[in-house]
Amino acid sequence: MTELGHWILVDREPVKCTLLEWGKWFETKERIIEHTYIDEVRISTVFLGIDHNFHGTGRPILFETMIFGGDHDQYQDRCATYDEAKKMHTKALWLVRGAEGIFCEVEDQA
Repeated sequence: MTELGHWILVDREPVKCTLLEWGKWFETKERIIEHTYIDEVRISTVFLGIDHNFHGTGRPILFETMIFGGDHDQYQDRCATYDEAKKMHTKALWLVRGAEGIFCEVEDQA
């Protein structure tokens, strides 16, 4: 069985920790990275705190963006770093606004 690592954020950087440290941190810290509403659609990006890389190889998957409502209801994407999470949130905003192709082109040129 693959162990699911526990993580906390320290200055926007994920830090591996014990289950006890994780539990104490989650009681007091805000884990919402970004929340955006576009009309009745909610885009949410959060720090998960538990590694969702269930393959056991590669980087830990610690952040998640979801869309609730609208044409892309239940859309989900996950990533490993805070900076990637911010970009992932922006990509979801563009998706909701119907401009995902434009976002991909801009991202590729960076």
